Amino acid sequence: MTVTLLLVAIVILLCVLAEKFSGKFGMPALIFFMFIGMLFGSDGIFKIPFDDYALAENICSIALLFIMFYGGFNLKWKAAKDVAVKSILLSTFGVAVTAFVTALLVRFTLGYTWLESFLVGAVLGSTDAASVFAILRKKKLNLRDGTASLLEMESGSNDPMAYMLTFIAIEMIRAGKAEHIWGQIVLQLAFGTFIGAAFAFLTVRLLRKTSLISDGLDTIFMVAMLLICYALSQLSGGNAYLSVYIMGICIGNSPIKSKATLIAFFDGVTTLAQILIFFLLGLLTFPHQMPAVIPAALMITAILTLIARPVAVFLLLKPFHCSVRQCLLVSWAGLRGASSSVFAIMAVASGVAMSHNLFHIVFMVSLFSVAVQGTLLPNVAARLDMLDDNADVRKTFNDYQEDAAITLMRMFIPKGHNYENRLVREVNFPTGSLALMIKRNHETIITKGDTRILANDTIILSVPAYEPSDSEQLTETRIDSDNHWCNHSISELCLAPDELIAMIIRGDETLIPDGKTVIMENDVVVTYRE
Repeated sequence: MTVTLLLVAIVILLCVLAEKFSGKFGMPALIFFMFIGMLFGSDGIFKIPFDDYALAENICSIALLFIMFYGGFNLKWKAAKDVAVKSILLSTFGVAVTAFVTALLVRFTLGYTWLESFLVGAVLGSTDAASVFAILRKKKLNLRDGTASLLEMESGSNDPMAYMLTFIAIEMIRAGKAEHIWGQIVLQLAFGTFIGAAFAFLTVRLLRKTSLISDGLDTIFMVAMLLICYALSQLSGGNAYLSVYIMGICIGNSPIKSKATLIAFFDGVTTLAQILIFFLLGLLTFPHQMPAVIPAALMITAILTLIARPVAVFLLLKPFHCSVRQCLLVSWAGLRGASSSVFAIMAVASGVAMSHNLFHIVFMVSLFSVAVQGTLLPNVAARLDMLDDNADVRKTFNDYQEDAAITLMRMFIPKGHNYENRLVREVNFPTGSLALMIKRNHETIITKGDTRILANDTIILSVPAYEPSDSEQLTETRIDSDNHWCNHSISELCLAPDELIAMIIRGDETLIPDGKTVIMENDVVVTYRE
């Protein structure tokens, strides 16, 4: 037991170091996790014999559910809602089109049977959320036209469709027909959606409206609710991955307490889940069998990358008038990874008879995809002129926080104000604030203790940034010309009873507004809501 624990600790440590050094080689860390698994596997240095696909399926399924949940939990709906329709189309019909085009071409280029070709297409139909998220964030790919949110939502939500297609393929290979399968698919969608939404509502209700959950136990409570949601969805015949993803989106975009703590916790758990999945994938492989599958894997990778994925993307995005450059980038960003390999493990564990080495083929396709597409993604985005210097990919995630530690505030001193004709050192400014300068007519005066404040001066104060509690929401909104607040005074707006416009950022100025303040185009309005 002690030796096993030591080995596990060494593996995790090696994977953590791989994350650190991956950037120096220009390759995603997930590739290194695979290689570490191969190093410990049957053909590696440590020669650990492991070929239990049933056990691997159970472990990877649990790890994948945490990745799916956090993908939804950390998705900022405000940033993604404009691309939600396109993302959902890609994650449903896009997966189906990719799978069927892949199956068709595999059938005629590699000579697989129709059912085997369909299984290959189904398993490889979805993109990998862990790989896409890791590259977007680590490489800081600030993309135009909401492309980052589009890729995040699509990759986070397309596993349920691939899972259903894989389920159909396995059942057809077993039974030779699709009888009763379509009814099961409807049930999967219906129960998966209902259970995910119901558990999200229940979880938010318990966190916000009751005191049943003690402080510090929020993370344990959330894990318990997540596992119950997954298990009940499985037992009822629902799509469990769809359930946990919907649960994640609903909870992550609700005002709940300890959200920052939950994000930090699930970020760590998800990282560990990614390490576990990719390490197990490497552990399951037999490198001496790989040369035989490389030609087929390269052909399938080319089919997916150059034909099937672009066909699906252009077919679904061009009707929305998306640019050719955006379609090409979205096509290239369709990385295959952990989820495809997990579905391949599921197929092998189910006992379906195949004349080809499905797991190693999918493993090699995922390896080529993450290594080549993932490594070149930043260069492709730059070549397609899809990088946006004014965007910040971090803002598309719920864990984004502004870096500023202080805020500048402008205070106008009208005639008769109690600061008038007093020295700076005699004034009791707000706690923690500092008078930096005074704007007087067209002159800027750097303040000192003996600087006298006059009527019509504007004092520039630095004030500490406010960290809202978990029950409070501070939201930034940039005002476009078509925003219904534009060119209206605050007194004219219909705000909710618990909503307050706390400040307006106009260029380099920070304004504390009153009812007469007019909101202008390009203002950043900060609203407070409890």
